[in-house]
Amino acid sequence: MSLLERIVVDSDVVHGRPRVRGTRVRVSDVLSLLGTGATAEEILEDYPYLTVDDIRACLQYAAAQADHAVLIAS
Repeated sequence: MSLLERIVVDSDVVHGRPRVRGTRVRVSDVLSLLGTGATAEEILEDYPYLTVDDIRACLQYAAAQADHAVLIAS
């Protein structure tokens, strides 16, 4: 399984926001924790059902979302 396959979107779960497969943990939750300085180890202590690859998948997903063309109307 590629890392991005760990991230899923289902309109019936967490209001259709991207989340880690098999959990209700949103990508944005993991990114917020990392952004406030939490380490992967701290996240895994708080969410023992996640893996290091889940955290990496969240980062990879965010990077892919941020790397899109921006069209500016002139």
